[in-house]
Amino acid sequence: MCGLIAALMSRPRLSEGQLNEALASIAHRGPDATTSWFSDDRRTALGHVRLSIIGLENGTQPIADETGLVRTVVNGELYGYRQQRDVLRQRGHRFSTESDSEVALHLYLEHGIDFVQRLRGEYAIVLADARSDSMVAVRDRFGIKPLFYTVHNGEVLFASEIKALLALGVPGRWNSQGYAQELFMLRPHNDTLFEGIHAVPPGHYAVAKDGEVALHRYWDTDYPTAAELAADDRSDEEIVEGFRAVLKDAMAERLVADVEVASYLSGGIDSCAVLGLARELTDQPIRAFTITFDESPAFNEAVLAEQQADFSGASFNTVPVGQQDLVDSYSDAVWHAETIFVNGHGVAKFRLSEAVRDAGIKVVFTGEGADELLGGYPPFRQDLLKHNTEGQDPAEVERMLKALAEGQAMQILIAGETPDELAPVDAALGFVPSFMSAFSRPGLSTIGLLRREFLDAAAPEKALDVAFDDLLTMPRLEGRDPVNQSLYLWTKTLLPNFVLTFLSDRMEMAHSIEGRVPFLDHHVAEYAAGIPIHHKIRGMREKHVLREAVKDVVIEPVYNREKHPFTTPPAVNNDDPMFNFVDEVVNDSSFASQPIFDPAAVSRFLDGVQEMDAEGRGMADAVVQRIVSTTLLHQRFGLSDS
Repeated sequence: MCGLIAALMSRPRLSEGQLNEALASIAHRGPDATTSWFSDDRRTALGHVRLSIIGLENGTQPIADETGLVRTVVNGELYGYRQQRDVLRQRGHRFSTESDSEVALHLYLEHGIDFVQRLRGEYAIVLADARSDSMVAVRDRFGIKPLFYTVHNGEVLFASEIKALLALGVPGRWNSQGYAQELFMLRPHNDTLFEGIHAVPPGHYAVAKDGEVALHRYWDTDYPTAAELAADDRSDEEIVEGFRAVLKDAMAERLVADVEVASYLSGGIDSCAVLGLARELTDQPIRAFTITFDESPAFNEAVLAEQQADFSGASFNTVPVGQQDLVDSYSDAVWHAETIFVNGHGVAKFRLSEAVRDAGIKVVFTGEGADELLGGYPPFRQDLLKHNTEGQDPAEVERMLKALAEGQAMQILIAGETPDELAPVDAALGFVPSFMSAFSRPGLSTIGLLRREFLDAAAPEKALDVAFDDLLTMPRLEGRDPVNQSLYLWTKTLLPNFVLTFLSDRMEMAHSIEGRVPFLDHHVAEYAAGIPIHHKIRGMREKHVLREAVKDVVIEPVYNREKHPFTTPPAVNNDDPMFNFVDEVVNDSSFASQPIFDPAAVSRFLDGVQEMDAEGRGMADAVVQRIVSTTLLHQRFGLSDS
């Protein structure tokens, strides 16, 4: 894992000092080496910070071809590179490093832009091609690795993190439309919270030339139609065996490294399955690391995690995280994430990665992605019960819906009444995905706390219309089952914007930790897309096919355990360090200078939160976290509102 910067300029504006300053802002992504390159005419520049994982001695970037006309910088891991390298060598290609990254360069030289179809892994790649005076930037299929760009004063700039673009002289301004979309967690991923700064969407490549950027999709999740799924006559055993095979293959590829590979571990089926399969595939000992919330036993999964570690023959390591720890790391976590929070779980992951780095580890397995592939979150079960009605007993459906709602510790995930703002979704799809209804509640609550000037500029209804135009016209929705439509829309918004940002890459790379995500291998994803719905969700049991596929490598309590979303406990009393931290943030003189929240409205809201019981504070926590993280984002980046 690494960090990259690339610039394609109309004039030689950028100095080595400016490029090095920008690289310093993302040095956490690659502490092992910092390198840069300028073309002879100084109009093209590449910069790279390296975290050495494969080819430890000779993997410095940028990497050039023999002619020096094509160069590349890469962030991430490319799997299957050894086999590809052997084939390319047979075709006359000469490699100068042992790094997996160099394979991308030679695949491009051999196949042109079609090389993107041969990539497998978690990656962001930029190629500077002097033959056409252009750049090609590629992002992995799910957006596991970040890649941002902007066109500024005729210059095209790419970077792994937004802060590097700001360090290159791009002005930092709030994107009011993006912020309004973010309140409902429906921001199309190509936009960010920063005006004029965009993300290369997952499964896309960008071609930069003559001061312009053109985006092209090269991959997308393609769910079978409902009719095609109904005709699937595979047996349960065939489907389970097939899923285990592709997941095991993805695990085997991700064990390839020249350094130790450890594993993050909770009490859930996803990380336990990853650890269980990893131990089956290697005779090397694996260290497992688990967050513990010792102050809040209801949120602590250490008992199950330790049992799984013992069962898998892994060493068990706990990382205690208390409310004061969350307070101490909150501002830094926001700076690394470059987005707003709705819970402290990203900060907890920040602390976990810090502890793993201090233990001397660079690479960890993580379990993200299983919920997106297999309908693990409660809203997907709601969608199954409410919208896949054929063959379901209405009375039993009502019973299960009630049980689902009552059993959730995090009520923000449960859909209630659908607000009028989501009527266009109902009109387009014939239903409203439950996750959209659920996340609209804190969004609507937050709108009442915004300054009138910002609210007028953000125009939430218009911002949502833009989001709907982007999301609801996507080609993979028509004719699909409602649950698969919901899964598809989630992967276009919450997966890259939230799960893979402040629960994955940013919190890991903040401490130079590479997270490997086997569930988001595209072979696994393509297989999962074709699985009939009742193999994903069976009654109240989510991720049915995964449970059956890994039954022999996980402990029985994990096999039977219902999904428990990873969250941090909210502040439950007025002496809680987190509640005191909130007071400090909103009472600081700088809070008045931020352009988004109305200080008087926020003060009244927080006074009301102080009077709430524990359940009420849990419901209000998402709004409180938005207030705090927005304020810190504004302060740390010095953003303006115009």
